[in-house]
Amino acid sequence: MFEYLHSFLALTAEMAPYLLLGFLLAGILHVFVPKSFYTGCLAGNDARSVCFAALFGVPLPLCSCGVIPTAMSMRMEGASKGATVSFLIATPQTGVDSIAATASLLGLPFAVIRPVAALVTAVCGGCFVAATTQEEKPVARRAEQADGKPAGLAARCREALRYGFSDMIQDIGKQLLIGLLIAGAIAVFLPDGFFGLFADRPLLNMLLVLLISMPMYICATGSVPVAAALMLKGLTPGAALVLLMAGPATNLAAMMVIGKVMGRRTLLSYLASIITGAVVFGLAADYLLPARWFAADAAGRMAGCCHGEAMAWWKYAAAGLLLLLVAAALLRRRKTDLSNTETMGTTFIIEGMSCNHCRAHVERAIASVEGVTAVRVDLAGGRAEVEGTADAARIAAAVEAAGYGCRPADGGGI
Repeated sequence: MFEYLHSFLALTAEMAPYLLLGFLLAGILHVFVPKSFYTGCLAGNDARSVCFAALFGVPLPLCSCGVIPTAMSMRMEGASKGATVSFLIATPQTGVDSIAATASLLGLPFAVIRPVAALVTAVCGGCFVAATTQEEKPVARRAEQADGKPAGLAARCREALRYGFSDMIQDIGKQLLIGLLIAGAIAVFLPDGFFGLFADRPLLNMLLVLLISMPMYICATGSVPVAAALMLKGLTPGAALVLLMAGPATNLAAMMVIGKVMGRRTLLSYLASIITGAVVFGLAADYLLPARWFAADAAGRMAGCCHGEAMAWWKYAAAGLLLLLVAAALLRRRKTDLSNTETMGTTFIIEGMSCNHCRAHVERAIASVEGVTAVRVDLAGGRAEVEGTADAARIAAAVEAAGYGCRPADGGGI
């Protein structure tokens, strides 16, 4: 147990400075880049819009569930199917936080290859969807008059800090901790060279990783320590890259929403693009790139973390700060969820919410319905409390158009 705790703390210390930097950059992107900048260039069902969507999505720190409401909002505002799928593929695989974390633990080659692979896969997948699916006009909905972001430099800076070090950590803090705990357990309890048994069959390694990782929810940052720990046990760099690409890009909830909103054919094209791209880049990493690029950084740093190698004090200080921020964010989220249990009107059951992005998107969808005077969404309970004179069917339709399930808890209306 002592060895396990040391492994966990050392891994956290190795990643913490880069994660804190990534959360800061996430807040800056969220506040200072206007939403209209993304949606204004994505209306065409062509390669240009697909490339724009991929380029915009790569640095955004959204997980595979958080990207769904953002992508569905873009779709409702006029983004084409190809551009939307390109954004869906590129965004959850990477982000400024996960790129920094990848560099810290897996080294610079992985940190460069990962966003490049996400970008290429997203462009190819988006173009494939644009060429093979019929583009119909998105369902119109009332445009939002404002994005709710504060005016003034000082207020925007405060909002960036709040978003990066509170909202973002609330969304991925739990998954990040789970990833670190799993990585520590793998490093300590899994026999050395376990995956070396399949070293001569890298494709089998990749298929096993795909089978396990695609249905699960794992954030781009949380997948980094897991991939590093598995590489230490003999997983090939290419199979680790497959985990880093396919794991964050998909989960069962995301698949269900995409299939419902954009159609089964688009869903199949989306999954085929991710699987093909992950395997192609994984095989390229194993057979075309020098093995020393990966072994020296990934396995070496991971082994150092797990076997007592000395580490700078400031890294442990950063780890302490990160763990405090995660604890505070999760406690704040729990208090918010508990406070939202107070009823304020008609209750709706909301299906498909996974993070604060989902909660905010559902709140905006309900608030946009004429006649709604107040709305409060409980993320943990999957419920929305609504006041006003709006018809329940219109509220349900607005939420469903945003990609979520909705029904009155009592079967009645407002």
